[in-house]
Amino acid sequence: MKAYCTRVGGGPFPTELTDDMGDRLRKRGDEFGSVTGRPRRTGWLDLPALRYAVRVNGLDGLALTKLDVLTGLDALQVCVGYETPGGVSPDFPIDDAVHAKPVYEAMRGWTEELGGARSLSALPEAARAYVRRIEQEAGCPVVLVSVGSRRDETIVLKDPFAV
Repeated sequence: MKAYCTRVGGGPFPTELTDDMGDRLRKRGDEFGSVTGRPRRTGWLDLPALRYAVRVNGLDGLALTKLDVLTGLDALQVCVGYETPGGVSPDFPIDDAVHAKPVYEAMRGWTEELGGARSLSALPEAARAYVRRIEQEAGCPVVLVSVGSRRDETIVLKDPFAV
């Protein structure tokens, strides 16, 4: 999973950012189609959608990629639920995502570059809090964290291939 959301093509994307922040994530994350070069749609992390994906796929570990793309932001927004006709729900509105209105919580950002980190403790506290929040909300541990685009810019918390 990415540290933020992306989508290719049309369709509902409740946390989509169609402003300068969306452009920033797209450029910094190199979010362009590998064949067509078309820009991907970008948005804030959607925790209800993540919980849904973990549940329906039976995941027991997450590889968190592109955490470094969020470096330099004073604050991050994470979608924690959705406004629905029945009130705020913590669940992803799978049957009516078109009309879903995300509810956000702000989290502290960080300015320190992450590329040299090889352990969670080497990350800034705000980045560690972001990883912990993902684990808590997903109900699934993060086992890998990429902190840069190079192969060696990865923090291995648990070998995902170990038996």
